[in-house]
Amino acid sequence: PAPAEAGRAPGPPDGGWGWVVVFGAFLSIGFAYAFPKGLAIFFKEIQDFFGTSYSEVAWVSSIMLATTYGAGPISSILVNRYGSRPVVMFGGLLCGVGMISAAFCTSILQLYICVGFITGFGLALNLQPSVIIIGKYFLKRRPIANGLAMAGSPVMLCTLAPLNQFLFDNFGWRGSFLILGAILLNCCVAGALFRPIGASTSLVKTQVREEGKDALKGKITEDGPMENKTEEEGEKDCFEKVNQYLDFSLFKHRGFLIYLIGNVLMFLGFFAPIVFLAPYAKHTGIDEYSAAFLLSILAIVDMVARPTTGIVANSRWVRPRIQYFFSFAIAFNGACHLLCPLASSYTGLIVYSSFFGLAFGMVCAMLFETLMDLVGAARFTSAVGLVTIAECCTILLGPPIGGILIDTFGDYKYMFIKCGAVMVLAGTFLFIMNYYNYRMLAKEEKERKTKEEDPKSVRTENEGKKNWNKDSTQDGPELEPLREKGEGLKKEINGT
Repeated sequence: PAPAEAGRAPGPPDGGWGWVVVFGAFLSIGFAYAFPKGLAIFFKEIQDFFGTSYSEVAWVSSIMLATTYGAGPISSILVNRYGSRPVVMFGGLLCGVGMISAAFCTSILQLYICVGFITGFGLALNLQPSVIIIGKYFLKRRPIANGLAMAGSPVMLCTLAPLNQFLFDNFGWRGSFLILGAILLNCCVAGALFRPIGASTSLVKTQVREEGKDALKGKITEDGPMENKTEEEGEKDCFEKVNQYLDFSLFKHRGFLIYLIGNVLMFLGFFAPIVFLAPYAKHTGIDEYSAAFLLSILAIVDMVARPTTGIVANSRWVRPRIQYFFSFAIAFNGACHLLCPLASSYTGLIVYSSFFGLAFGMVCAMLFETLMDLVGAARFTSAVGLVTIAECCTILLGPPIGGILIDTFGDYKYMFIKCGAVMVLAGTFLFIMNYYNYRMLAKEEKERKTKEEDPKSVRTENEGKKNWNKDSTQDGPELEPLREKGEGLKKEINGT
């Protein structure tokens, strides 16, 4: 590029190669969200093979989900340091190695390590960079791009469920793990599609940084008294480096704190209804295949809802106040769960699954878009890492709390009521606090414009600048004694 254009940061192209990036994110996000759910097909045979209880086998998926969300800050640091492409490719390699190693495990503890930690960490390195790279390629069409990428989760879930059953029937769980490990290596291909934006800009910045360091070294060599200053700057640099990769100043950001509290509360009731939907259908006397079909209905509706929600969120009526739309989606999700106990027949459960799939897709399509709307694309990488590590605890606690309610009361309706109440509360909290946040932002913007347009303050500021320039550029008669004193000191130093 020409020197004048070399240092200019490129803007999001909002198309072009960005749609190829969306396809790669579609694959990576789909594997990250759907793969832990699809492994449940193998649990019964693994339980019989190792002679363990169902709860011990269920920890495989729990550890995988916890690692996927808990490793969020590590993923953010790696993306800030190396970019999305190498991180996703390395994550795909870890996923493949973890599943292939799991095929040779001889104890349940080894499965925890191979499937839970190694594969879970690989999925963490797939999830966040895929969401982050979309924010760099899209601005105007970002809600649509996020909705299409997030649709990878229901599509992969619909694909992996019958595929895993087919592999299990023909190759057993060990052979299936080998094949699934090879399939997960396709995440490396998806990561290779994440072409970075602004490589030339980063090179220019690196050169400028190196020149600045060389100049600073030269100045330190010439001026001896600067040694103490450099030591202090070195101590500051240590904190700045940590803050560069993980921006802890976000905890002072009002919108980020509102989003974090609302989402942590929401995830207490977000995943449990999916886990217990099929068992609840069987509990009411519905056969296994019909109960499994409810999940298929949910996934199909979810598949259509995510891109549709992205299109609606990108409209000029919704985009300026997208936080209200997100709050409504969460509250709508909770209302579906509160009404679920009324569905006693199979037809009623089909209606519930349809509305649940719609509400679930709406929330997932806007989950990251609303965060980027609050903190901006520049701080989004750190924000995702901090949010996922906070959400990790409630994601783990949600299903077990629901299971405790079922065991205590012997009825599934209390679990659905708990999840619905929590999500309605989270949606209401986000709606009220986002209204407060929008009011405060409007007030701050009005005060800023008032200061800029106030002629008296502008005149006073300009006069101050003029006086400073005059004092610094002109030599008045009041400076004569100082100048004579300075010349006298120079003569004394020179020995004259």
